[in-house]
Amino acid sequence: MYRRLLLLGLSVLTLIPNAAIAQTPDRAAPMTFQGRYLVSISDADMVASAYVDGLLGPREGEDALSVIPLGGRHVRDLRAYETEATNSVAGPPVAVAVTPDGRYAIVVETFRQRPDGDWQNQRFSDLQQGDRISVFDLSNPTRPTRVQDVTFGERPTSVSINREGSLIAVTFHPNGAGTETPLAIIPFQAGRLGQPTFPQVPNVSSGDELIHAEWHPTQDLLALVNSTAAEVSFARWTNQNTLEPWGNVVEVEKAPFMARFTPDGRHVITNGLYWGADVEGRWNEAPRGSLLSIRLEAGTQADGSPRHALVSRSMTGVSPEGLAISPNGRYVVTTNLERSFLPYDDDRITWFSSLSLITLDPQTGQLNHVADYPYDGILPEAAAFDASSQYIAVANYDHFDDRIQGGSIDFWRIASDPLNPQPILVQTRYAVPVTRGAHSLVLVP
Repeated sequence: MYRRLLLLGLSVLTLIPNAAIAQTPDRAAPMTFQGRYLVSISDADMVASAYVDGLLGPREGEDALSVIPLGGRHVRDLRAYETEATNSVAGPPVAVAVTPDGRYAIVVETFRQRPDGDWQNQRFSDLQQGDRISVFDLSNPTRPTRVQDVTFGERPTSVSINREGSLIAVTFHPNGAGTETPLAIIPFQAGRLGQPTFPQVPNVSSGDELIHAEWHPTQDLLALVNSTAAEVSFARWTNQNTLEPWGNVVEVEKAPFMARFTPDGRHVITNGLYWGADVEGRWNEAPRGSLLSIRLEAGTQADGSPRHALVSRSMTGVSPEGLAISPNGRYVVTTNLERSFLPYDDDRITWFSSLSLITLDPQTGQLNHVADYPYDGILPEAAAFDASSQYIAVANYDHFDDRIQGGSIDFWRIASDPLNPQPILVQTRYAVPVTRGAHSLVLVP
């Protein structure tokens, strides 16, 4: 009798949870990534380890521009819509920019797509320098359409759009050809690029690599990142189509790669990768990287021009190629390559990449390193916060499991213990597949 009652009790215990589960809706942690859509580009021409051994590896499709419409949906329901867009990962992760109204995307081609052929014999050195700047219409984000291609010079490396969407700044590698200076300012109207101006760039010596030019969020003012001299300078675009120096040059740390203004335009954040000829393999054994914050107009110089000042520094993981600043100006995230890109048979490979979370004081520019967060991914070069500043999308170039085709846009969130308000990063299980080689990423809010 006792055994029969025990079995009956067990049956009831197993039935009740099942019934409860059947009546419970699907549950998921909060993850509403706010904004209109995400835009990324992928370089399908090379595996990540080509940076080290030169072997491009098998090709996976064609270079692509991917658009992920958001629309308030949970990220588990998102998907990417793609179109061919020639581009290259061989440069800073600022090879795509979107106009402030979200209508057009501009993509620069640093290296051309590789030719068809035996992939086992194709090397990075075989790639030809690119020269194309492409315009894509995003009015229907599920059907991104290329509407213009122009060529102004070889090996463009970065693109930025001013606050009005009327001027495009494009930098060129010094090994490129056909440009008078390393910078083009191009008018943009009604979805069309006009004739470029190649202004003299103040405070950048001939032969130096002007790796990134970033427009200020409220003024026609550029932050100019000189990776050769490890300097950031500033110049104002005039009505005479010239650049005038604006304040002093700021010395930054070894191998700066890109710069971003804070949302209010009071500070500039730049990264230091610590790459160079004095590093084994130039970047293969780089130490941990850094972030610096620069306060604009911190004072006045003797000639009355503004004095810009370094105000804070933070350590990051190894090779922090990408950086993103939250819309509320309180967080910075860097995407750290670590040594994830080394060939699988290289003993130095880390088998992980990482993100670094840094808090930012919008008033003072002070940076505070919270922590590094390793994860299972290869060569993450870019990240983008959502409009709420609570969620982060990360461009994951490739996967360590070669059975998984393509790259992905992975989703993270900023969280905290209710009893301990210190922010932390949490990687979610959500990701949107894209063409392998994702490396530049933009949120359209």
